[in-house]
Amino acid sequence: MAVRIRLSRVGATKRPSYRVVAIDSRRPRDGRALEILGFYDPLTEPATVRIDATRYADWVSRGARPSDTVAKLIRLASTAPVPAATATDAAPAAPKRARPRKPSSAAAKAAE
Repeated sequence: MAVRIRLSRVGATKRPSYRVVAIDSRRPRDGRALEILGFYDPLTEPATVRIDATRYADWVSRGARPSDTVAKLIRLASTAPVPAATATDAAPAAPKRARPRKPSSAAAKAAE
């Protein structure tokens, strides 16, 4: 089971609030979570972030991968260490170069 640590939206219409949850990656955004690790309220000034560092570290040690947003919130809140390397932190792949096309045999005969 691929476990992700990501945000789940709660709150009223146009008044978002989020829970930080450990959830199977195949479940929908607001699906049943394995565990609620904390919350994030973007509407307060400054934004409120509260995450249980011990539970977060426990899930990461078991192989759960945080989403990009949760990793950013963790860094901002400085509540727990972020894993050294995740797949999303890897450098993007270099763009493929276009190869010169070989002329087809019909085009080559026409050129002669």
